[in-house]
Amino acid sequence: MSVRNTVKSIQDIMRQDSGVDGDAQRISQLCWMFFLKIIDDQDQELEEMSPGYLSPIPARFQWRNWAADPEGITGDALLTFVNAELFPALKTLPLTGQPGDRRRVVRGVFEDAYNYMKSGQLMRQVVNKIAGVDFNDLVERRHFGEVYEQVLNDLQSAGNAGEYYTPRAVTAFMVDRIDPRPGETLFDPACGTGGFLTCSMRHMRDRYVKKPEDERRMQGALRAVEKKPLPHMLCVTNMLLHGVEDPGFVRHDNTLARPYISYSQSERVDIVLTNPPFGGREEDGIESNFPQHFRTRETADLFLALIIRLLKPGGRAAVVLPDGSLFGEGVKTRLKEHLMEECNLHTIVRLPNSVFRPYASIGTNLLFFEKGEPTRETWFWEHQVPEGQKAYSMTRPIRQEHLADCAAWWGGASRTGRVEGLQAWRVTAEAVKARGYNLDIKNPSTVAEDHGDPETLLAELDAAEAETARLRDELKAILAEALAR
Repeated sequence: MSVRNTVKSIQDIMRQDSGVDGDAQRISQLCWMFFLKIIDDQDQELEEMSPGYLSPIPARFQWRNWAADPEGITGDALLTFVNAELFPALKTLPLTGQPGDRRRVVRGVFEDAYNYMKSGQLMRQVVNKIAGVDFNDLVERRHFGEVYEQVLNDLQSAGNAGEYYTPRAVTAFMVDRIDPRPGETLFDPACGTGGFLTCSMRHMRDRYVKKPEDERRMQGALRAVEKKPLPHMLCVTNMLLHGVEDPGFVRHDNTLARPYISYSQSERVDIVLTNPPFGGREEDGIESNFPQHFRTRETADLFLALIIRLLKPGGRAAVVLPDGSLFGEGVKTRLKEHLMEECNLHTIVRLPNSVFRPYASIGTNLLFFEKGEPTRETWFWEHQVPEGQKAYSMTRPIRQEHLADCAAWWGGASRTGRVEGLQAWRVTAEAVKARGYNLDIKNPSTVAEDHGDPETLLAELDAAEAETARLRDELKAILAEALAR
């Protein structure tokens, strides 16, 4: 059976269980079970390669010892084992405090995990399906990684899914433009299920990872934080799937809950790649972690302020922001002024409303900037939906080739040879300042739709209303005559 069919059959089994309700619970359930299988497969490989290696999971709770035998524990006995023994033990694993302690990863995943299944027989069926996937087989792991990403993309009814979903084509484009290298500190402060991290690793492995030391340097320079339990668990599992030995760098926390001024020079990063939640508002007190002139409860604004601070001189960022961040006033104006003074905001890619459907139908922008020199001019590129398609949708999403024209125009790492055209234009920093730092600048090549002369339109409206009134009176007369008979 293919990996895709395996996952589908597992979901079908779970649908029969009265305890599992909806996509979010199904995926959460899948996640902790896959996590235990993946980490056990990894452990067995590490045990062979490194004599003396000890699994972070006590022997009794290792997948191989309770789940691997298809004729093993089932029914009520399996449910009791999972609920009364496995979960309590893994939620309270003692930690050594040493860096690289994999027990911290296990405990972090299980702290917010929950067993939703109520049928031990159905759970055994699911366990047996999962046991059939060998995560040490690179081909199977790659196929499963692709299926897993598809599962994440299909996560439609798991609360505010849009907060942790970015179309893969957009992620890949942003990573490609930023071009991370092994050893560069790469941070996603709102990492969701880890799309930017996996895409960055794929980019570096394809281009720059040539020997084991390159891989170690790459993995050692990754940083990430996720606030919500489900995407955090999904992200950690995603990291294991993509060959990360210690995904402990994915912290379950709120990046914004830490005081802005507490970030020291040693915590600065080379790269920020992120799609921070927007449209949301932070809980009371979070804004007090920020300087007075940046205080707001708008999540995306707080993230932008923090990203500017966290970048090293020469550091570079690619960030997804809504249209409101471009034209907003007050704190938003002060933030844009700060951004353009501290960084070179060299490119804004304007995306159509439909890119993030069905999660959100809102105009979004990709902001690319580098810390250290003020902005002198900003280039804009307007991405257009392909010809013959009115909008992007779940069935016809944005694909990487749709962004190829922008990549070709970009001008490489030095951004040389850019020319203005039907989709590209540039604006000086002085012009932006004169507009009150309103960056919501429309494409000058787009001709405004001609709706006609207002006086003519009003006359036509009056005529149409008069005709409607005449027809109404005529209808009333016909009805009155019919009723009188």
